[in-house]
Amino acid sequence: MENMTPREIVAELDKYIIGQDQAKRMVAIAMRNRWRRRRIDPALRDEIAPKNILMIGPTGVGKTEIARRLAKLAGSPFFKVEATKFTEVGYVGRDVESMVRDLMEIGVNLVRREEMERVKERAEKNAEERLLDLLLPKPGPRYSPSGAMEMPEALDAGDEERPASADGPSSSTREKLRRLFRDGALDDRTVPVEVSAPSPQVEIMAMPGMEDMGVQFKDMLGKMFPSRKKTRNMRVREAYEILLQEESERLVDMDKVTEAAKERVEQTGIIFIDEIDKICGGRQGSGPDVSREGVQRDLLPVVEGCTVNTKYGMVRSDHILFIAAGAFHFSKPSDLVPELQGRFPLRVELTALSAEDFHRILTEPKNALTVQYTALLKTEGVALSFSPEALLEVADFARKVNEETENIGARRLYTIMERILNDLSFEASELSGTAVAVDRDYVRDKLSDVSEDRDLSRYIL
Repeated sequence: MENMTPREIVAELDKYIIGQDQAKRMVAIAMRNRWRRRRIDPALRDEIAPKNILMIGPTGVGKTEIARRLAKLAGSPFFKVEATKFTEVGYVGRDVESMVRDLMEIGVNLVRREEMERVKERAEKNAEERLLDLLLPKPGPRYSPSGAMEMPEALDAGDEERPASADGPSSSTREKLRRLFRDGALDDRTVPVEVSAPSPQVEIMAMPGMEDMGVQFKDMLGKMFPSRKKTRNMRVREAYEILLQEESERLVDMDKVTEAAKERVEQTGIIFIDEIDKICGGRQGSGPDVSREGVQRDLLPVVEGCTVNTKYGMVRSDHILFIAAGAFHFSKPSDLVPELQGRFPLRVELTALSAEDFHRILTEPKNALTVQYTALLKTEGVALSFSPEALLEVADFARKVNEETENIGARRLYTIMERILNDLSFEASELSGTAVAVDRDYVRDKLSDVSEDRDLSRYIL
């Protein structure tokens, strides 16, 4: 995504999200501005703050999915949190700064996975050599429990035996074992592997709002009491996976990972604050509204830019992109405290989904529900197909149920599709080798009971 234009970013989002063009354009511009900011004079760079976004729209229209797909596309650390998880200091709940700590943890894991992928080839080679050493140990004296010196026995490797020479195992035997391992012929053989014994878990009772301090205290205790080692006999394939993990971790420099993660979090991190409308309070000045307004005021310094202490060091939130979202059914954005409103200068309203949108959701995205169900049943040998009329019927039924009951957006398609294919999914293992075509009559038959009874549809769909 490094050199993608806003139009190209929107085109990528279109592969997974239907409609909501204005929201896609806004987040695409926000990401492109990050690319622009890194290419201007450093003296001016720090003065350019990210333009945080407030998404307004009913549930299930794509607010969270837009932010999540954008972060995945950019390779940015992404953390989603509900505003209702937080509370004003003095009330039971999480500290607002914890979302920056969680984002840093995600950033470290993201960079660590990338580094482990980069050294994967070297790690595989080293793990294979260590495994061959276990299968074909070097000759040398060893001691029995009684203290008597013994010589190791030769390992049976087919029709060849390891010569007991001072030069070590013969290269021909080692290469033969290598070929057997790569062909999977040694997977059932067991080898002794030294693994870390699980250390006793110590639970720390932290005060409400100070859970992160408890986590850091547990990490400190873990460093004071390092894990012990013990030898386990396990199959070759399982042993190889453990050795590969150990070699990958050994080749990755965690100090460099932490520094790179900190840089990525501070410069490209994205925090998605959902349900921000739930912390909108009235102006009575009493009751739970006091706590809600307190949460907003606690959010102010984090969104504006402050330094948060994490177990990986100090992390600044000045250039983290904050995307807030809410349905605002019973409140409006102006109910937020004025200071917080100013921290989200870009606002976009997402539209409710129509029957046409539902039909496009079922047919156009790369991960459409029809594609998912077809792939799932294919594993049982069932060839599932949907007629265009059937999908139109499903889309229209989803629109109707959303209008007559609670509007949950595209999530309604999950309940309807599961209702239609429930019997088929249950019997699929007995229908291997058959083809099932879902047409309009099939859909109407499966939905007949709930379509005729509005009260029943409220509970089932």
